[in-house]
Amino acid sequence: MPLSDRACQNAKPKAKIYKLSDDKGLYLEVKPMGGRYWRLKYRLDGKEKRLAFGVYPEVSLLEAREKRDAARKLIADGIDPQEAAREQREERALKAATTFEMVAREWHARNLPNWSANYGQDILHRLEADVFPEIGHKAISELKPLHVLQMLRKIEDRGAHELVRRTRQFVGQVCRYAIQTSRATINPTADLKGAFKTPKREHFAAIEPNELPEFLATLNRNDARLFTQTRLAIRLLLLTFVRTNELIQAKWDEIDLDGAQWLIPAERMKMRRPHIVPLSRQTIAALNELRAMNVSSDWVFASSAKPRQHMSNNTILKALERMGYKGRMTGHGFRALAMTSIKERLGIPHEVVDRQLAHAPRSQVDAAYDRSKFLDQRRRMMQRWADYVDNAAEQKVIRFPGAK
Repeated sequence: MPLSDRACQNAKPKAKIYKLSDDKGLYLEVKPMGGRYWRLKYRLDGKEKRLAFGVYPEVSLLEAREKRDAARKLIADGIDPQEAAREQREERALKAATTFEMVAREWHARNLPNWSANYGQDILHRLEADVFPEIGHKAISELKPLHVLQMLRKIEDRGAHELVRRTRQFVGQVCRYAIQTSRATINPTADLKGAFKTPKREHFAAIEPNELPEFLATLNRNDARLFTQTRLAIRLLLLTFVRTNELIQAKWDEIDLDGAQWLIPAERMKMRRPHIVPLSRQTIAALNELRAMNVSSDWVFASSAKPRQHMSNNTILKALERMGYKGRMTGHGFRALAMTSIKERLGIPHEVVDRQLAHAPRSQVDAAYDRSKFLDQRRRMMQRWADYVDNAAEQKVIRFPGAK
């Protein structure tokens, strides 16, 4: 006779385990300590087996019967419900162990050797600040476009449109890595193209070539009362037009003053290739002055507050603001200023300037010898540029044959 819910409620513990049968192999097992457990007895391949369905009353009589009926359908198809339950547990455990955050951290660690330290740190910071709190806990195999959309909308609501684009790119790369490693089958970012505002391309503020004399006069007068090292840093950015981080993280063992050459190692370059900076006479003079100032430091630009560290990335930007160039000039702006001036005023071909700026080569063949390509032309160019800067400081207008 089938069980009733009242019979289940009234089942009292006895000295030994006993069971109350329901129907089709389902029964309630009552333990001496009072626990009541649902069990299903069945046969498969000539063997008698038992399957657990949970504890009464957490699992009601009705729910236990539903579980029994589902198990009997599997048995009818020749499938052992115990094995099916075990596989489901393993699948759930696997999904729990392959969250987006876990896969993203693995992807980040594998790619870190290919990135500059600053770039790798920036990616991890963005993931930890904006992505992991929203979707990090989700199984990557179950990540949907809506999940990513909602996460990116929060960034967009801050007005950080360029950050939306880059974050979507990072998430897409993580998902592609998950597909490659058989932990996901779709990339949910692929369906989000066009879902966000296109960010307006912002260029780094930079003065025009005809503003250079006034800028140099301001720097030389030093009404802003900048430290000598800070003024030399600005001058070297102008003369070498490297990126700000490449300059302030420079070490003396990278610089060959006798050979008039600075070799920036690959790990500090954006494109992850070593880069040669030919040194003009003016640049060497500035470096010798810095050497005398930082004689006991490995850094070319040692921090005045913490000599074991290099100059802060914000020092140059703040100095330019104090000079009255806020919104008009940035550390990166010296690269644009140099490119425009050298091409227009000195008449030097674009390819030579481009190589000195360490832009990405256009082909694999170029990449193979990018470090030294046009090196002789670049040496001459860097000296001509330094001479041009000196003349600009004296308010002299010079033009070379072939210039515009």
